[in-house]
Amino acid sequence: MLHDDDVTLYGLFVEAFSRLKPLVHEDLGIPDTWFEVLLRLGRTPGHALRMSDLATAVAFSSGGFTRLADRMEEAGLIRRDPDPDDRRAALAVLTEAGEQALDRALQQHLAHLRTHVSGRLSTADRRALERILRTLRDAG
Repeated sequence: MLHDDDVTLYGLFVEAFSRLKPLVHEDLGIPDTWFEVLLRLGRTPGHALRMSDLATAVAFSSGGFTRLADRMEEAGLIRRDPDPDDRRAALAVLTEAGEQALDRALQQHLAHLRTHVSGRLSTADRRALERILRTLRDAG
């Protein structure tokens, strides 16, 4: 079992992610957790998500995410608006300052992605990896 191909495959996945994450998040000008939140909001129509959905999307506990959102709101990158569909919920909304921070961070992020990830793969490999990752993501 120690040398099972499934254990090796998963280990390679974890090792690759662990090595790539700091490389592609280098010099973003904001913490990588903030970048992930801004990116999720920036890619969402209307640039707003329910706080609970956003916490789940970035894999934070609700309490941890509330503290993160507090800091981001203090920095002017997001704001909280009441959810018009649920009075008990709030929406995290990307502010103009948040969009500007995201744009600056994305320039660095894209350069790093092209150097350390996509630039090392053929077009066919990129498509295969995307298909595989979507399959794994959607299986859970």
